[in-house]
Amino acid sequence: MTDPDIHTLQTEAIDLLRQLIAIPSFSKEEGETAALLEEFLRKKGIAADRLQNNVWGKNLYFDPAKPTLLLNSHHDTVKPNKAYTVDPFSPIEKDGKLYGLGSNDAGGSLVSLIATFLWYYGQKDLTHNIILALSAEEEISGHNGIELLIPHMGHIDWGVVGEPTQMQLAVAEKGLLVLDCTAHGRAGHAARNEGENAIYKALSDIEWFRTGQFPKVSDLLGPVKTSVTVIDTDNKAHNVVPSVCHFVVDVRVNELYTFEEILDIIRQHVSCDVQPRSLRMRSSSISLQHPVVLSGISAGRKCYGSPTTSDKALMPFPTLKTGPGDSARSHTADEYILLDEVRDGITSYIELLAPILAPKK
Repeated sequence: MTDPDIHTLQTEAIDLLRQLIAIPSFSKEEGETAALLEEFLRKKGIAADRLQNNVWGKNLYFDPAKPTLLLNSHHDTVKPNKAYTVDPFSPIEKDGKLYGLGSNDAGGSLVSLIATFLWYYGQKDLTHNIILALSAEEEISGHNGIELLIPHMGHIDWGVVGEPTQMQLAVAEKGLLVLDCTAHGRAGHAARNEGENAIYKALSDIEWFRTGQFPKVSDLLGPVKTSVTVIDTDNKAHNVVPSVCHFVVDVRVNELYTFEEILDIIRQHVSCDVQPRSLRMRSSSISLQHPVVLSGISAGRKCYGSPTTSDKALMPFPTLKTGPGDSARSHTADEYILLDEVRDGITSYIELLAPILAPKK
């Protein structure tokens, strides 16, 4: 696409991304980036709304009789890790790369979807309404992000979620189940044969989480995966046999199991107490026959199942996860996105949606 409007959109998107990088926007602390995004849309003549740190707007010719498409990405970030060798809040350009915290996850997708929304914003006779939602708290699966916003936007038929996928089509996504597990023993003095060591009781359960298998394997998402990620006791003294041992399990669930089924199987095999932190982040998928998936396939994009979770899990309608950038760069030191990835992301989003949004002749 060589239309000069596309070039303008690409230039403005990259400039906006630079501004976003320069503003810290950790989850629950996104107020300044929300203000920047709201101002950006209003300067374009869009009647943007804001709900806490979420910003959203509708296309100019919004028609309640038409189906509605949601374009969504997030503007919060994790905190930079200690291995950064550059200022995470300085948008440095070098060798075609734009460095900075949130540049890849998910700033590139965010500004590309904004540009896509602007491309379609004033077009008449589209087959769909379009809502743009720039949401908060995605990195912590917070309650005041897209989950808060969805009830305020009206009925939505399907959506595109912007995350770094190299513009490939994440048609399915594993669910996330975080378990707080507690093994109980009996305190005693470590120098004598007293007590019942809760750590040793926990070890057999931890070994099951390491080696246990769930028989249903998804073609898209593979097997259910369990990982013990934290272990601790309440002990402060070296000479006390611990009576309680706590550990945390990260469970990535494919679409072939409900969370309730997973919990039943786990509780049949371990002796510790098992409590899920949340049942919200469930596995999700979109039909391979959905028009947006077919459009992506026709453009040469590949379908795959994503092992990572996103706000897609919180949406009660079909969604496709796709966007510029590479998930392997997310949350890494010296995070960057290629400037060409942003430019190509804009044209790719527009071309992905064109066969669906174009008026029928």
